[in-house]
Amino acid sequence: MWSDIIHEFADSPSQSRVARFLLKNGFGVTEDARISCNGIEVPATAVAKAIESDRRVVDSTARRILESPLLRDIFLNMRVTPDLSRVAESLGFYVITILPKNASERGIIGAVVQVLARYDVSIRQIFVTDPEFSEEPRLVIIVEESMPDGVVEQIRALPQVKNVII
Repeated sequence: MWSDIIHEFADSPSQSRVARFLLKNGFGVTEDARISCNGIEVPATAVAKAIESDRRVVDSTARRILESPLLRDIFLNMRVTPDLSRVAESLGFYVITILPKNASERGIIGAVVQVLARYDVSIRQIFVTDPEFSEEPRLVIIVEESMPDGVVEQIRALPQVKNVII
């Protein structure tokens, strides 16, 4: 699906950069072609500055998104979910980061969750970076308590896992 979205902008590298930035950050587009984050308008100049582009490129990308039925539906409904990994310690939670051998392989999340379920570990959040947008995709799991003995070793032993960071 992501490749279809990026393909829409194959003729314009600058607009492709804007679309990729919007997707990577979960930004949407409003009916009046403005960039938004969960309904809050984000100035085109701020987006342009973040990607070292021009406000006019951001504006034209937003208008182009609304012209495409596929992109329109996606970007009008895009929402951001908070990533608790950076504040987990302050909240009294623990973070497990799993680096997969092949992020496109199916079953990585399921295999890790099965291990955690066997030990009755309560999961607060699961966050996965998309392999299309991240140079080093990862599975981040926020849990309520520290890991019981054996859990990390069992996760590391999974065939899909390259490394585990606690």
